Amino acid sequence: MSSAENKIDTLESLPHHVAIIMDGNGRWAKQKGKPRAFGHKAGVENVRSAIKTCLELGIGGLTVFAFSTENWNRPKKEVGILMDLFLTSLTKEVAELNKSGVRIKFIGDRSAFSKKLQKQINDSEQLTKDNKKLAFNIAANYGGRWDIVNAAKTICQRVENGELSAEQFDAELLHSETALSDLPEPDLFIRTGGEHRISNFLLWQLAYTELYFTDVFWPDFDRKCFEQALSSFSTRQRRFGHTGEQVKKEQVAK
Repeated sequence: MSSAENKIDTLESLPHHVAIIMDGNGRWAKQKGKPRAFGHKAGVENVRSAIKTCLELGIGGLTVFAFSTENWNRPKKEVGILMDLFLTSLTKEVAELNKSGVRIKFIGDRSAFSKKLQKQINDSEQLTKDNKKLAFNIAANYGGRWDIVNAAKTICQRVENGELSAEQFDAELLHSETALSDLPEPDLFIRTGGEHRISNFLLWQLAYTELYFTDVFWPDFDRKCFEQALSSFSTRQRRFGHTGEQVKKEQVAK
């Protein structure tokens, strides 16, 4: 067993929910003299490694940013390749994920996808909906602002219908209508590829999340890299507005 694995075994805290922006696929491919599609395919395959790590370590939630609302602005050929990858990967992987106890959920506006892809998404969700080992969320045609606006619209409609009063509109109610309301908010956010921003990903949910950035491109983000991110997380003191002394007292009391 490696020293990294030993370290993971002794960590006092692991995140319950990890969110990842899987960045750098295209640049990874360019470094190798390959087309961007080569990088996207390698990136999709590497998701399997992240899922395996979460299952083995008992991390209950994994949310990945697969395709943003802004990604439609990319060249049509690249978008087409990404859509084909989604469909192929779902068809190929869903049975194995289901066997492993993974629940698949897509968040985002799926209406822009082809009918064939929408059917595969719905079928995957239905097949795995009762699984409990890992909640695996795929953000596709998703944006954090879209999520917040969509939640607000739903609540406004409920007010118009007389189901709620405007005075009942608070943060807890808004959260209940967001895409990941059924899960704890992410404890750890990881972005690969060297960029240091959250790029309209889970804006509401990341309010108190620990952020981790790495220069490693997503296709190279292996188990060791994941463990380094988890080790960094374990050293953070999460205060949620309290002082460090208050947090220590609470920990001692427990």
